[in-house]
Amino acid sequence: MDLADYFEQAKEKQKEHKKYLERLKKKPPKNLDQQMQSIHDDVFDRIDCLSCGNCCKTTGPLFTQKDIERLSNVFRLKPSQFIEKYLRIDEDDDYVLQQLPCPFLDAENYCLVYEDRPKACREYPHTDRKKFYQINDLTIQNTLICPATFEVVEQMQKQILLK
Repeated sequence: MDLADYFEQAKEKQKEHKKYLERLKKKPPKNLDQQMQSIHDDVFDRIDCLSCGNCCKTTGPLFTQKDIERLSNVFRLKPSQFIEKYLRIDEDDDYVLQQLPCPFLDAENYCLVYEDRPKACREYPHTDRKKFYQINDLTIQNTLICPATFEVVEQMQKQILLK
């Protein structure tokens, strides 16, 4: 997958996607969660995250206290040592990575802490969450990072027709 081509396509479709998602939010279909799960599953059956890894290369997750404690144990560090080595506090007072790409991403796009990864990584790109229409801004942002999110919105436009 050529990320530059994808990014250009995602930028071109940004307004169209935003308009569609705003309409969806105003009048979500009754079975939206089920439809979204089906679209999400279909897209992720076709798109291999390991062929991309763009999220881990360009976007850092927020780390909860539980994430910090869990990963500190993995690395046999005190939470304060883990924070000092890997994290910083951002403008919203959240713990985030000091640098990108993620230090836990290897050369083949495998996560070295996959079983213990942060909650934000587990949930990304949020295309299978309940009440999906509540995260439009995040979804639009993620279409510029994640080819699968872009494809999910494209499929939504084809399958979830709005009146």
